[in-house]
Amino acid sequence: MSALETAMTIALGEAVRALETGDVPVGAIVVDSGGDIVGSGRNEREAKGDPTAHAEIVALRNAAEQVGSWNLSGHTLVVTLEPCVMCAGAILNSRIERVVFGAWDEKAGAAGSVLDLLRDRSLPYRVDEVVGGVLGDECAGLLTEFFGELRD
Repeated sequence: MSALETAMTIALGEAVRALETGDVPVGAIVVDSGGDIVGSGRNEREAKGDPTAHAEIVALRNAAEQVGSWNLSGHTLVVTLEPCVMCAGAILNSRIERVVFGAWDEKAGAAGSVLDLLRDRSLPYRVDEVVGGVLGDECAGLLTEFFGELRD
């Protein structure tokens, strides 16, 4: 298993934990340049009643607290679902260097599917590298199962 797959497996563990509170199963971790996890999060919108409590934002807040700075340059965000517009904005503002995600979000993705805010040349900051589809089937399967159960 590659380092990216290992990191995504950890993020998937966070996504599974989101199910405990009825949240959409999305998980995220922030990894420093040495490969150490400095932040983690999962969707907590239902748990906290907070519309901004997406996995990415929770993980970024956690990492900033651990690092002692909002500036997370040199860090990688690993998330099980392609970031939305709100999360893309938070990623850019935190100066994350690389984003790795699992499942593509063909309805609201802002990292290459619907929009590509993370690499938009008109913005003052861009993410250096975006890698999509890491363990994509596993990440998408968790979401498909969740939404299938909601419909039943």
